Amino acid sequence: MGAFVISQRVSGLYKFEYASRRGKTIITSNDFELRFECEEQIDYLKQAMARVVFMKFKSGNGKFFFRMVLDKKEIAISRKYSTQLLLQKGIDELLRSVAIAEILDFSSNEAIFPEINWE
Repeated sequence: MGAFVISQRVSGLYKFEYASRRGKTIITSNDFELRFECEEQIDYLKQAMARVVFMKFKSGNGKFFFRMVLDKKEIAISRKYSTQLLLQKGIDELLRSVAIAEILDFSSNEAIFPEINWE
């Protein structure tokens, strides 16, 4: 099962990525000004996944990618894939596991593992 990972860009805006169970990023969202907007978009995506349209493209250097469109609004873009088969596997992974994916929030500047005082 994959996971949504919320993080903060250097610019201060928030984004989420969906990472596969193997840790590969499949999609990256648009930017959000507030963290809770990011969480709301994830929840909405989980509920409305059946209505998502996947628009497939081929870049100038021959790589394949897709854009996710929901309610006539682009919500995320995929990573680049070397073949159409791998692109389809990425889409299939999303369709199969987005609804049950957990949300991990790495957007705060707090240390994930607190420092240990060895003195």
